[in-house]
Amino acid sequence: MESKSENGNFLSIPILADRAENGVELDGVISTGKTSFLKTTFHGLNALSGVGILSTPYALSSGGWLSMTLLLLIASATFYTSLLIKRCMDFDPTITSYPDIGDRAFGTTGRILVSVVMNLELYMVATGFLILSGDNLNNLLPDVNYEFWGFEFGGKPSFVLIVALGILPTVLLKNMSILAYVSASAVLATLVIIGSIFWYATYDGIGFHKSGVVVNWGGIPTSFSLYAFCYCAHPVFPTLYTSMRNQKQFSKVMLVCFVFSTITYATIAVMGYLMFGSDVESQITLNLQTEKFSSKLAIYTALINPIAKYALMMTPIINRFEESLQSYCHKKSFSYVNRTILVISSVIVALTIPFFGDLMSLVGAFLSVTTSILVPCLCYLKISGTHRKLEFELVIIGFIMLMGIIVLVTGTYTSMAEIIHLM
Repeated sequence: MESKSENGNFLSIPILADRAENGVELDGVISTGKTSFLKTTFHGLNALSGVGILSTPYALSSGGWLSMTLLLLIASATFYTSLLIKRCMDFDPTITSYPDIGDRAFGTTGRILVSVVMNLELYMVATGFLILSGDNLNNLLPDVNYEFWGFEFGGKPSFVLIVALGILPTVLLKNMSILAYVSASAVLATLVIIGSIFWYATYDGIGFHKSGVVVNWGGIPTSFSLYAFCYCAHPVFPTLYTSMRNQKQFSKVMLVCFVFSTITYATIAVMGYLMFGSDVESQITLNLQTEKFSSKLAIYTALINPIAKYALMMTPIINRFEESLQSYCHKKSFSYVNRTILVISSVIVALTIPFFGDLMSLVGAFLSVTTSILVPCLCYLKISGTHRKLEFELVIIGFIMLMGIIVLVTGTYTSMAEIIHLM
């Protein structure tokens, strides 16, 4: 079963631990969940609170003040599709994972397609973590250079390599539960980042003096894509639903999670745009003066989650790959080689496409829209048979799908064109 978390948003280790503890679905064995309303809410917030929060000021800057309506539109649409996932699972109690929904709707082809999109998104988000960490460390230590075997190197590429070397031991661990409480800090980290940036603006002399523009039509696709990236936790929701003690409260859990996440995303977007205007970077932490304590606190806090969650993003991919090579992967050495190669490959991608904002825009437009909007809608229409009846619900789903297709096409084209231009 694949697992996924945040926005810069994916399935956290506590959820994996709960699955083992509660017997939600391990090795094909399904049993009743025991997770409380509060704990499920925490898991949902952890899934939705990711590194996407650093890019929302850039998203607002790209589209202008009017693009805030797009954030609310994406939040509303993805909240609705989270409820569609619940309804899909209610039709068939044997559904316990996101690929299961694809399988129930479209058979083996559906399962394969959903799994491929999920794993590709996981890989690209993990790669984005390396880019983000390299950017922020280079911002903190711009003059650091290293010498190795007579070769001198430095800057962002060297930090990407150093971070990857630091992350590698966590990827080699097969028992990931020891990272549980580190990953559980996602919600607290979000609040710390917001508080630090507010302190930086209020007490360190920056202020909220930029007016910005009402709308920038050329940047709307980028805004839409980045906002979509913030709400890409849907493959986690089947695990949350199955693990709940009282599954009737799932809709309330989703409401709390989406309202809280939207407030935090909107808050930092508005603060960042008022602070830096059109000069805001793809990660707001890159705009902060590193000699200030509040800046250092925000940057170091922003580094914790990517470093801690990289292994979580890669674990489902590793598990799926090793399952297909079971005759070899029972040997520890072979497994370690596979995991190391996977990390090396993501380092190469991070160094090849070192543009965090554009990469996350591409992931948001192509992958997040697919997993969070199109897949839930298509699967629900097929499983429920709603596509055969012309009702108000079909109109709503049709509108959401149309919006998703527009974001997918325009956002993918815009981000790809920008990446090619920068390269």
